[in-house]
Amino acid sequence: MNDADVSRQIQQMVRFIRQEAEEKANEISVSAEEEFNIEKLQLVEAEKKKIRQEYERKERQVEIRKKIEYSMQLNASRIKVLQAQDDVISSMKEAASKELLSVSHHHDLTFTDQDHVYRNLLKDLIVQCLLRLKEPSVLLRCRKEDLQLVEHVLDSAAQEYADKANVDSPEIIVDNQVYLPPGPNNHNAHDIYCSGGVVLASRDGKIVCENTLDARLDVVFRKKLPEIRKQLFGQVVA
Repeated sequence: MNDADVSRQIQQMVRFIRQEAEEKANEISVSAEEEFNIEKLQLVEAEKKKIRQEYERKERQVEIRKKIEYSMQLNASRIKVLQAQDDVISSMKEAASKELLSVSHHHDLTFTDQDHVYRNLLKDLIVQCLLRLKEPSVLLRCRKEDLQLVEHVLDSAAQEYADKANVDSPEIIVDNQVYLPPGPNNHNAHDIYCSGGVVLASRDGKIVCENTLDARLDVVFRKKLPEIRKQLFGQVVA
């Protein structure tokens, strides 16, 4: 083999090696491009997922805030409604208290028809207390301005109780040292007052029956409050 043949073979080998290298380089380049695109796509999808999650999180926060604000507004509205209802009921009770004063108002010097009504009411209140206490001897307290009316009905009240309970007439001791508070004073509405009625207690003070007009009004209001609310406002606010 001469030099020309050797040189030709060398050239062929060089071309073969170069071609192989170029093909390999192309394969590496294509593979790298594919890997790059895949990784880029994965990164893009990951970022999209993060953005979606962040958006969903903020959307949930907005919904939660809306629900909280709605709940607060609803509760505030309910409180206003209930407060308004309570104000109406308080006004009714205040008006009823004033009516009680008209029942218990009387004149000191002469008995009027109204005095007879209140006197009979006092007797009924005393009898009711006696029936509850069932004591042979009791202490009675009343307003100072009611003392004359109370003393006027004591005997008849004691006898009525004795007839109803089938017992001896009880001893009723009127407390002339401590009286129930007088009626409300327009000059100071915050003073303790009593619209009328009586309070009876056992001699040892362990059993007390409060039968004042104010106490009876409180009992009636507590008992009738659901019915009053329904009559005034219909369905009760939940």
